[in-house]
Amino acid sequence: MKSRRIGSFEVSCISFGCMNLSHAYGSPPPDAQAERLLLEALERGLTMFDTAALYGFGANETLVGRVLKAHRSRFVLASKGGLAGVTGADGTTKRVIDGSPAALRRNCEDSLRRLQTDVIDLYYLHRWDKRVPIEDSVGALSDLVRAGKVRALGLSEVSAATIRRAHAEHPIVAVQSEYSLWSRNVEIGVLQACRDIGAAFVAFSPLARGFLTGTVRDAGAFEAKDIRRAMPRFEPETYARNLKLLDGFESLAREAQCTMAQLALAWALAQGEHVIALPGTTRIDHLIENLGAAALQLSADVLQRADALINQQTVVGPRYNATNQTEVDTEVF
Repeated sequence: MKSRRIGSFEVSCISFGCMNLSHAYGSPPPDAQAERLLLEALERGLTMFDTAALYGFGANETLVGRVLKAHRSRFVLASKGGLAGVTGADGTTKRVIDGSPAALRRNCEDSLRRLQTDVIDLYYLHRWDKRVPIEDSVGALSDLVRAGKVRALGLSEVSAATIRRAHAEHPIVAVQSEYSLWSRNVEIGVLQACRDIGAAFVAFSPLARGFLTGTVRDAGAFEAKDIRRAMPRFEPETYARNLKLLDGFESLAREAQCTMAQLALAWALAQGEHVIALPGTTRIDHLIENLGAAALQLSADVLQRADALINQQTVVGPRYNATNQTEVDTEVF
């Protein structure tokens, strides 16, 4: 597995997004299946595992901690704070964005406990709480670095301007945001800002939340709790229009002698040596398929044709609805 740098770390160019095992895309897999998948990913050379306080309201960190604690020296552990589950007086738990220093300290301590570790290698501000200056939130995170609880800092779903402000407060070694052929917002400024400050860019949902695998054909079949139900691109009528893009993409993948998922991942990795792909999956066969993308050497012609086929001008609908868009700080076309 080829490696790329995040700060002082070297990690596999395709790393493992753990969210799917506890959160977001309908019912999570049984624990035994999730445990096998995590261990298989480790044995196949993935050296960064990415989780967050939000995922399953702590359940994902608990899973990762339990399964991988015996192998802690073999991988870079990434987690996130500033967006977590908060239980109210009525006993219900809701997602809350809170970038205050007190909340970030609490989130980190809770994560360390669930992950069964003394230090988190890479700790992201999961969302910028716009009520709190970014300098204050990053300053609180830098205190965690000085305390030895965190080794390096990252940001998630922020703009190029916010990256630069944060980096002036404390070195930012990674920025994570959605990036794939069908979500190009980071090309406006974030990819270049990462290059400028020497940060890695970690692309989550590089398979477009399943779209680029070619296996998600009926958006109406999503489970009630699947987050894609609230995403405009997956509304049934809109999705039917987007599906037409896959005919040409499937033909291109056949020509390149790979699967659609592999083509999508290889395209993402080709966008810069500082780009790391972070797909998630619940199945070992999909894990193996994804890892095959690391060995692909696609021609400039294939990459250009993929780029021209699926992009911000050919995809229908914004990536987030109006409410969710207010929670992020990313630029939009």
